[in-house]
Amino acid sequence: MSMRLHILGCHSATPRSVIFPSSQIVEVGKDLLLIDAGEGMQIQLRKYKHKFNRIKHIFISHLHGDHFFGLVGYLSSLRLIGREKEVHIYAPVGLKEIIELQFKITQTDINYPLHFHELASSKSVMILNTDTFSVSTIPLHHRIYTNGFLIKEKPALRKLNIEAVRQYPEVETWAYHNLKKGKDFVREDGSTIANELLTFPPPPAKSYAYCSDTMYKPDIIPLIQGVDMLYHEATFLESEKLLAKRTKHSTARQAAQIAKDAGVKKLILGHFSSRYPDENLFKLEAESIFSNVDVAMEGKVFEI
Repeated sequence: MSMRLHILGCHSATPRSVIFPSSQIVEVGKDLLLIDAGEGMQIQLRKYKHKFNRIKHIFISHLHGDHFFGLVGYLSSLRLIGREKEVHIYAPVGLKEIIELQFKITQTDINYPLHFHELASSKSVMILNTDTFSVSTIPLHHRIYTNGFLIKEKPALRKLNIEAVRQYPEVETWAYHNLKKGKDFVREDGSTIANELLTFPPPPAKSYAYCSDTMYKPDIIPLIQGVDMLYHEATFLESEKLLAKRTKHSTARQAAQIAKDAGVKKLILGHFSSRYPDENLFKLEAESIFSNVDVAMEGKVFEI
């Protein structure tokens, strides 16, 4: 499968005319996963031509407004466009109450199944497990209860080596499915043909870790070890390290240290404070620790 990261918003606090708070789409094969839903999120979905009805699973890291204030508008829009398929929301305890109260007071009737999966564990837990991918929480340290999310593809089926298969007439088409699943071929006399002689290995399964608002927290390193891509908040530069600690955020240098120690392949920085005039300052600081760094910007697409 293909895995892509689409940035809808990547700045902290309040939206402005050309920048938006945290929100992103992770494309996993045919699935679109929405992670965080800052204000203006559905406008960004329209702008970058993501179909509303393709999103089934929504993940909210924590209940600060710049990470979920766009959600109720999006859920209301789904009703207006005739949504019938179910929607699942994975979020801290409290969001269900907030959304239901808004719908109650505004007398908004949702005409599609809406399921809340409330999160409260301080440990990493798997919260979604499909045939093709899984999602687990990454416990973070912010001013309120916060999770990141780890998305992992499941290994694909092996690919038949047709030229090799033709060298063994006894291998009939009925055996192809088992070969793709990695099983050896068993002849009638009980002898076997090793799977590796008949198939090619699948491409490596991809993985993506999203670490939203958090102070420097090295104990997440075992959870994200070796991921293909890490998105880590970098609200401040190292010159504001004390402010980062007081507000329980991270600097670009700290995010890079996490990436280096976890052996990730690529680091994406985001959640930038508006006090800085140029996001490339974050990239330059991080590159002093970790080489493969990029910065998130609205509309950017990253291949994972």
